[in-house]
Amino acid sequence: MNQLSNRAFESITRLFHDVSGIKLGDNKQALVSGRLQRLAQEAGEVDLDRYVHRLVQGQATPEELTRVIDKLTTNETYFFREPEHFNDLVERLHAHRKGQDFQVWSAASSSGEEAYSIAMLMSDVLGDSPWRVTGTDLSTSVVASAQQGLYPMDRAAMVPPDYLKRFCLKGQGEHEGKLLIARKLRERVGFMQANLMKPLPSLPLFDVIFLRNVLIYFDMEAKCDIVRRVLTQLKPDGVLYTGHAESLSTLGLPIKVVATAIHVHA
Repeated sequence: MNQLSNRAFESITRLFHDVSGIKLGDNKQALVSGRLQRLAQEAGEVDLDRYVHRLVQGQATPEELTRVIDKLTTNETYFFREPEHFNDLVERLHAHRKGQDFQVWSAASSSGEEAYSIAMLMSDVLGDSPWRVTGTDLSTSVVASAQQGLYPMDRAAMVPPDYLKRFCLKGQGEHEGKLLIARKLRERVGFMQANLMKPLPSLPLFDVIFLRNVLIYFDMEAKCDIVRRVLTQLKPDGVLYTGHAESLSTLGLPIKVVATAIHVHA
C-alpha cells in the first residue's frame, strides 16, 4: 500500500483536529500513514489517499470515523507516572476527613494506569470510606481496555511491591505475563468516553482532577477552552494537576499555582 501524499496528510490531520482539537505536526506523517493502512485494508481500499478522500468527504460511517480517531490518538502512559503528584495526593488524602466522600477525575486516562494508580493510593489511605475515581478519554478503544484492568507485567515497574501484592493479580494461562487489577479496586473506578473539546458528560464535582500530558497537543485557544471546561467540575477547594511540561501561566485562567504543575481556583 502506498504512503500518504502531503495533500492527503494535510486533509486527514485537519479532519482529526476538527473532531478532537489535537494538532498533528508534519513529523507525524509516517506515523499517520502506518496507523491508517490497516483501517484502509479493512475497508477494502488499497490506495491510502482515496481512503482519506472518502473520510474527509463524509462518506465514512460514524463507527469507522471513531476507529480512525482511536488510531490517531496517542496513548502513552504507565503506573505512577510523575510521582510528585501522587506524593501530593497522599498528603491531601491524609488531611481529608474520613467518612466524607472523595472524588478524583483522571481526565485523560488513556488505558487506565493513572486512574488505577490513584485508586491504589485512595484504597491505602481511605480504606472503606466513600471514594471513587472516574477516568475519561477521547478514544473508545482505550476506554474499553481500561475497563478490563489487564496489563502487561512490564507496566508494573513503578508500582510499589506492597501494592502489587494487595491490588494486583498475576495472570495465568492465556494471561501469563500480565497483571489484573483486583476486583475490589476496579469496582471503585469507572471509565467513559469524553472529548475535552466538547460539552462534558454528566460528572460530579471533584476534589482532585488529573489533567496531565494532554494539553501539549492543543493550541493556546483550545488549552484555555479545555481548562475552563474542566475547572467547572473542580470543587471550590479542589486541586488540579497538569503535566510538568504544560505551563498555564500565560493563559489568563482563574487559577493560581501552589506548587509545580499543581493549581487551585484563584
